Amino acid sequence: MALDGIFLHHLQHELSQRALEARVDKIYQPNRDELIVTFRTRGDRFHLLLSARVNSARAHFTTCLPENPKQPPMLCMLLRKRLTGARLVSIEQPGLERMLRFAFDAVNELGDHVRLELIIEIMGRYSNVIFVDENGKIIDALKRVDAEMSSERLVLPGVTYHLPPAQDKINLLESEPSQVIERLRSLPGDSELYKGLLSCIQGVSPVVCREIQHLVGRGADVYSKQLTPQQEERLLFFLSALRDTARNASGTPHMVVNLAQHKPMDISFLNITQYGTSALIRQAETFSQLLDDFYSERDRIERMRVRESDLLRVITTASERLSRKIGHQRAELEQCAEREHLRVCGDLISANLYQMEKGVSSVTLQNFYEESLPMMEIRLDPALTPNQNAQKYYKEYRKAKTAEEKLTEQIAFAEQELIYLDSVLDELGRAETEKDLTEIRQELMEQGYIRMLRSKRRPEAGHAAPLEFLTSDGFRVLVGRNNRQNDRLTLKQANNNDIWFHTKNIPGSHTVLVTDGQEPTEIAMLEAAQLAAWHSRGRDSSQVPVDYTQIRHVSKPQGAKPGMVIYVQYKTAYVTPALPLKQED
Repeated sequence: MALDGIFLHHLQHELSQRALEARVDKIYQPNRDELIVTFRTRGDRFHLLLSARVNSARAHFTTCLPENPKQPPMLCMLLRKRLTGARLVSIEQPGLERMLRFAFDAVNELGDHVRLELIIEIMGRYSNVIFVDENGKIIDALKRVDAEMSSERLVLPGVTYHLPPAQDKINLLESEPSQVIERLRSLPGDSELYKGLLSCIQGVSPVVCREIQHLVGRGADVYSKQLTPQQEERLLFFLSALRDTARNASGTPHMVVNLAQHKPMDISFLNITQYGTSALIRQAETFSQLLDDFYSERDRIERMRVRESDLLRVITTASERLSRKIGHQRAELEQCAEREHLRVCGDLISANLYQMEKGVSSVTLQNFYEESLPMMEIRLDPALTPNQNAQKYYKEYRKAKTAEEKLTEQIAFAEQELIYLDSVLDELGRAETEKDLTEIRQELMEQGYIRMLRSKRRPEAGHAAPLEFLTSDGFRVLVGRNNRQNDRLTLKQANNNDIWFHTKNIPGSHTVLVTDGQEPTEIAMLEAAQLAAWHSRGRDSSQVPVDYTQIRHVSKPQGAKPGMVIYVQYKTAYVTPALPLKQED
């Protein structure tokens, strides 16, 4: 992530333009690593986020306000006491270091004006927000650092505040680009240009250094000690442009989005070209908005990932358990296949009772069920009479027959349950929002795969609407997002004359072409079938089979799982999945 010194320099200018002379209205501490300071002016009110989170330390205006705890932490109450009503008089950045000093004109308990500072240090896992008094003494901090944690720099109440140790790097606000090139030449070894720039220049991130190398080498690899005269000239030009951008804070906020994963990758004050067509570059109006969008989207994706992995674990565990159960039942079913042998043994013993005596362990009798009348040895229980041995074989036969019937029924039921779980797994893979995951979780709770604790039971949220699309000739197409939505769409919402689509023997969404009493066109039918294929596990395939029929021919068996239906009088189309123009939900 590229919140570097020059990016922070742009933020410092942006914050100063809006917040200077504003007064502190409220202070919140939503968690142990973040503070939110609310400022007010005569015509404005805004929120400043100071975050010392390890992977997202930053300072900017925010509109994404997290929920606050009922009882504010001690540091929050201290800041409210000392800073409420204070006036923000300056925001300073030492050089291009990744830190900002917010200075306030506050009034102490004696009514005297004092200068207090909130200092945010953005240094990865060492990030911190420190409250300093007018004498340069630390009042408190989000993260206290004692002697056991660091022997070089203490962050404790009463200790004099010192800046973090300075790095031996060139500050472009005070130096010339030629000095960077001289430093590159003096570096030991020969590495890629971006690594050399990263070790020489203060306040630049890897993505900025890679961008300079990309521009200098025009996409080719460049090494710091193998620069051609033309490359050195281009390097000097781009370093001069970087210096001017830093000095004038003239950069523009850009976000890099991975097209394959639809995930934010980087942010910068420059337009990033190094990723080519594999990434999308978005420009924001302000640097604060950029950070808000970047982290809110990243946090949303992370929450989705955690919740999705939780649901995935539930589904895979249930599927594995069912597969093992089916395997054991099939093994038992194979044993039941010998039940006819048991009946034959009983019949042969019953037919030969007159020539059998109690106390023998086996008997050899003629098997009259086969044409050749072979002799057949039958094991007996010496403790039982011949008639009791016959009844014992009959009993085992009836038991095996009943077991076969039950096992066949149970295996069929378990296989249907596996198909259902497979459909849930498919809809989980297509979930796009947290609401989609919430509905899937609710479905699994209703089906008993997730236990719903009474103490944590919440009222069910309103049903989300299905996805809605428009064919190129104006017909509406509705697509269920999950099994519960599939049932509502097919069995309650759709009209009997609407056309129902579903991939053949492939997990996917119920898709309904809304006819509104009209005869659907061939184009509408084709695009609806393509939509059904797109919202299925066959999305990445071609010539996907899609069954279609009128809604009147679709029904749900009693007791069937959500999304499970049967249908008759259908036809099958083979289409390549495609996504037409999507309407607003």
